Amino acid sequence: MAGGWARDGAVNEQIEASIADELQRLKQRRAASGESFTHCAECEEEIPEARRKAIPGVKLCIECASERDARPAAHSGINRRGSKDSQLK
Repeated sequence: MAGGWARDGAVNEQIEASIADELQRLKQRRAASGESFTHCAECEEEIPEARRKAIPGVKLCIECASERDARPAAHSGINRRGSKDSQLK
């Protein structure tokens, strides 16, 4: 694929780097989650022990987690590695 001034494979490297960055961010967030709550942080219902064991650091019950997951993400959506300026250097 022609990439202008970019060398061959640069676009794929940018995509892979973006994916690796996001995976690293998620891993760090999960590692920093700490000990599981016994009760949901939003509705204060008890979180079942099986859920606490399955997901270390869980803070929400299944219902609240499902509602939160259904909300739109607050990501900027900008791939800063893929800007034209970075390709022209």
